[in-house]
Amino acid sequence: MEYSAKVMEHFMNPKNVGQIENASGIGTVGNAKCGDIMKVYLNIDNNDVINDAKFKTFGCGAAIATSSMATELVKGKTIQEAIKITNKAVMEALDGLPPVKVHCSCLAEEAIHAALWDYCKKNDKVIEGLKEPVKDIHEIE
Repeated sequence: MEYSAKVMEHFMNPKNVGQIENASGIGTVGNAKCGDIMKVYLNIDNNDVINDAKFKTFGCGAAIATSSMATELVKGKTIQEAIKITNKAVMEALDGLPPVKVHCSCLAEEAIHAALWDYCKKNDKVIEGLKEPVKDIHEIE
């Protein structure tokens, strides 16, 4: 399996690892089939701009790389802009993923959406097109 230089960079030196105390929104998603679990923390200001994003991921190198890239892509974006960041955008930013690892980019998109859902729920906001995340995963501490 061949990974791009960008995937390897984000795997070996991931950006935004950790958690945000009192995060505006927290999203946890997982794929029971592959065992990957991602938890994304967003800090969103009063203008609905994401000024910080962090993650904790239990999974393979591609899961770590996609988490890292997804948090990089949402920083500085409004919640309306962040909802439009797809798994394809994450994969393109990483110069592609092997076909068997595409699901990792889907998890990264879902984790961002789950954190945005949490933020909206806490703040009585609605983002057009945002759906409630599936709740069938275990928490990571």
